[in-house]
Amino acid sequence: MTTLGTGFLRARLWLRDHPLAFDGALAVAVLASMIAGSFTDPNAPNGPSFGTRTPEVASVVLMVLGAAVLVLRRRNPMAVLAATGALAIVEFVLVDPPAPVVMSAVIALYTVAATTDRPTTWRVGLLTMSVLAASAMLFGASPWYSQENLGVFAWTGMAGAAGDAVRSRRAFVDAIRERAERAERTREEEARRRVAEERLRIARDLHDVVAHHIALVNVQAGVAAHVMDKRPDQAKEALAHVREASRSALGELRATVGLLRQSGDPEAPTEPAPGLAVLGELVDKVRRAGLPVEVACADRLTPLPAAVDLAAYRVIQEALTNVQKHAGPGAKAEVSVIRVGETAEVTVLDNGTGRTEGAGTAADGGGHGLLGMRERVTALGGTLTAGPRYGGGFRVHAILPVKARTGEPESPGAAGRTGERP
Repeated sequence: MTTLGTGFLRARLWLRDHPLAFDGALAVAVLASMIAGSFTDPNAPNGPSFGTRTPEVASVVLMVLGAAVLVLRRRNPMAVLAATGALAIVEFVLVDPPAPVVMSAVIALYTVAATTDRPTTWRVGLLTMSVLAASAMLFGASPWYSQENLGVFAWTGMAGAAGDAVRSRRAFVDAIRERAERAERTREEEARRRVAEERLRIARDLHDVVAHHIALVNVQAGVAAHVMDKRPDQAKEALAHVREASRSALGELRATVGLLRQSGDPEAPTEPAPGLAVLGELVDKVRRAGLPVEVACADRLTPLPAAVDLAAYRVIQEALTNVQKHAGPGAKAEVSVIRVGETAEVTVLDNGTGRTEGAGTAADGGGHGLLGMRERVTALGGTLTAGPRYGGGFRVHAILPVKARTGEPESPGAAGRTGERP
């Protein structure tokens, strides 16, 4: 049974891929049916009988022509319908009782209905039914209400209805397939968009981590090189800071890259993302690097959503890194985090005299500090402004909505101590 079903499926697929061969086989089958029907005498004394009648030569020629025309039914359905209809009318006129040449017109009408629209099917179908039925009634010797004449009317009507039903079903299946393909494309586009957003977020985190810690390493390495000969103890302390900053950078890089791990990869870190709860540690590192920093936070600041908490921490981290790199010697920084209504405001000020205004631009060698901060804040629905201060220095000011767009929980564990004084 399985072998038979497989063979039938293969034959069906082959005929679908070779429509001309299918139409040729259909023409042969229709011709065989017409010839078999031509041996039937519908007017026999005891009712229709088979084998008591022999078709005339003209009928055989008309049947062969009607079947042969069906091979071209897909290329020009209307022309094939006109040709088969004309052959059927000729058969009604010349022979009584006629051979079933009208069967070829029935197949042609089905093809027209299956390949055109519904209005065309109605018009052509009614015209074909009327002309063929009228020809059978007018030129035949049987009464107009005979079974043969009514059969012509019924078969042509069923052919038109069947073709219209097949066309409607094909259109329905095509519409379902198109919707499925469109939904699949939409899912793929959404997946690609989410992947791009995740890559951008990870790139921001990597940039923030690397830029901050490399700046600390750079400053402390410069201090160590400067005091190596005269103050070896201070040089050792600076190198210790370098080692600590490097260790912290590696740890955060491992945590960030761990997001890309697959389920079967070695264990990934489970520490929460940094937030304002660990702002004190960040400020201590910056102070040990030689930059005085003052922090002003509300004693009781409402916990922020995790995404907002991380964004605020990264803005402060990047801003302090820029102060270290560009503010010049003797600079000081001030950090403040306050809650204003439904927003949290983060401000980082410095009084430096260096080229802080160039931070994050192409002048730094292609850095993306301010651009990354602005994109991170904008992604949450906030705003970030950065620019020189009147009288010298630089100011970074971020306004973050407390209700982040990301749908984060309102009281995540990582931000449970937001606003803690460092």
